[in-house]
Amino acid sequence: MDLKSGYPYWAVKNGLMHAFPALQADHRCDVAIIGGGITGALIADRLVTDGFDVAVLEQRDIGWGSTAASTALLQYEIDTHLVDLARRYGEADAALAYRACAHAIDQLREIASPWRDVEFARADSLYYASRRRDVGAMREEYAARRRHGLEVTLLDTQRIRDDYGFDAPAALLSTQAARMDPYRLTHRLLERLRRRGTGVYDRTCVTDLKATSRGVVLQTRDGAHVRAAHVVFAAGYASQHWLKPRVARNRSSYALITDPLPADRLGFLQDTLLWETARPYLYARSTADGRLLIGGEDDAIDIPARRDARVQKKARTLVKRLHRLFPALDITPAFSWAGTFAETADGLPFFGAHPQWGPRVHFAMAYGGNGITYSVLGADLLSARLQRRRHALWPLFSFERLR
Repeated sequence: MDLKSGYPYWAVKNGLMHAFPALQADHRCDVAIIGGGITGALIADRLVTDGFDVAVLEQRDIGWGSTAASTALLQYEIDTHLVDLARRYGEADAALAYRACAHAIDQLREIASPWRDVEFARADSLYYASRRRDVGAMREEYAARRRHGLEVTLLDTQRIRDDYGFDAPAALLSTQAARMDPYRLTHRLLERLRRRGTGVYDRTCVTDLKATSRGVVLQTRDGAHVRAAHVVFAAGYASQHWLKPRVARNRSSYALITDPLPADRLGFLQDTLLWETARPYLYARSTADGRLLIGGEDDAIDIPARRDARVQKKARTLVKRLHRLFPALDITPAFSWAGTFAETADGLPFFGAHPQWGPRVHFAMAYGGNGITYSVLGADLLSARLQRRRHALWPLFSFERLR
C-alpha cells in the first residue's frame, strides 16, 4: 500500500540515509521483525538489548513508509481522554495507560540521547478548548489527571491571551512532551544494530507465513526463508492485512511545513506543541531549525489517488485555520504531504499474539496519535512476553481487551 503523498519533510530533509541489503539467502534468528519503520526499530533495539537474536525485514527502504510522513507529536496525552478511558476500562487502568505514556517520553529521551542529529527536544503541550461547550469536559479531565499525579495546569481565557496571544475559553498545559526526527532515529537505531551483527534487510517482502507450535517460517518474494522462534509484525497499517478481523480503521492525515522562521515569529511555538479539543484536531509544532509544522484535517480517505489529490487543498485549509488563531502569523508552506494512519475505537494500541495465528506470531499495532510513544511501551511489553514475564499493560494493550 502507498502510505504517503506529496513531499514528507523528513524524507526530503534526510534522503536515503543508508542502503541496507536485501535478504538473498535463508536466515535463522530468535525473532523476525517485519517492518523497518520507527516501531520496528524501537522493538528491535529493545529485543537485542535483552539478548534476542533479531532480524528486521522491510519491503521498502528503511523508514520510507509511514515513518517518513509522521509529524512526531510526542505527548503522553492519548487521543481518548483519561475520563473516557476510565468509563470503558476503569479509572485505575486508564490512569496506568496515561502514566505509562508519560514515562515513555523519558524512555524515548534516553533512547535518542546518543545522537544529537535526531533532534530530540523536550517541549510543553498546550491543549486548548476549541469551543466553549468543551470547557466542562476539560475541567473534568484536569481533575482526573491531577488525581492520578499527572502534572497539568488549567488555564483560563485571560491567561491564554496574556501568555500565548490567542483566544480560547480554556486550555490544559503540561510539560511532558517532546519533538524529534523519527526518520533519522529509525536509521540511527538500525544502523547501530547492523554494525553489531543484527540482520537488517530492506527491499525484502514477506509473502507467506507458516506458524507451528515450535516456530515460524517466513518466505520472501525472492524465495528466501527465515526461520524464527517468533515473528513480530511491525509493518504499520499494512499489518492489518495479516488479520481476518479488522481491529482499526484507516484514515488520512495532512501536514505542511514552512521554511525556517525568525524566533520572534514562532513565539511560544518554539518550545510548545499546540493542539485542540475538536476532532479531527489542528496541531502545530516547531522543528530544530525553526520551521513551523502544522497538521490535521484528517479524513476517512485511504485510497492513495484520492488522498494525493487532496494534499494542496488541505494544506491551504490548515494555513487558514492557524491564521484564524494568529492573524499576524503569515506563513507559506514549503512542503505539504499526507499519510495514511489507523485508529482504534478506543485510541489504544494492540501488542502481542492474536488467536488467529497462535502464540508465536505477534503484532505491534501502535495505532493513533501516540504511535511513537506506544511503540516504546510495546517494545517493553513484547520483550516481557517473549521472556514469559508479566507486564502491567498487557490486559489493556493486548487483544485480550476485545474479549
